[in-house]
Amino acid sequence: MQAFEIKTHQPGRSYPKPHFFILNKGLNSGKPFGAPVRNSFVISTETNEQKEALFHLSYMLLESKCYRIYLKGSVIPFIYIADVKNLLVKNSKYFGQNNFESKLKALKKVEELEIVFKNKYEAIQELKRVLMCSMKFEK
Repeated sequence: MQAFEIKTHQPGRSYPKPHFFILNKGLNSGKPFGAPVRNSFVISTETNEQKEALFHLSYMLLESKCYRIYLKGSVIPFIYIADVKNLLVKNSKYFGQNNFESKLKALKKVEELEIVFKNKYEAIQELKRVLMCSMKFEK
């Protein structure tokens, strides 16, 4: 795995290299985003493939609750930038392994299915709303 750069995101700043954002405050600390969000770190890589792999690795770490043990603070929990970097570096050893690659492909397919089902659900909700509104109730 080639090196990646992690910095604290500053609103309004643009990044020329492929990048994504990781939330650093709240109970969802570690959650990756494609678009800039407040209270986040920015991960910059050399290639889009690295960015995608690190993005999905971060998502897998979030879903596995690996970030939870690193949360600090009592009112608004947060995670240190060094903790995020260490977790990503430690777990990037799985890149290139067949097991990781197959799970990454499966995860992408599941995300595509999730988008399709969300669209279908929204269409069903709209149909339900239209059917209810089309009834002529007496007032």
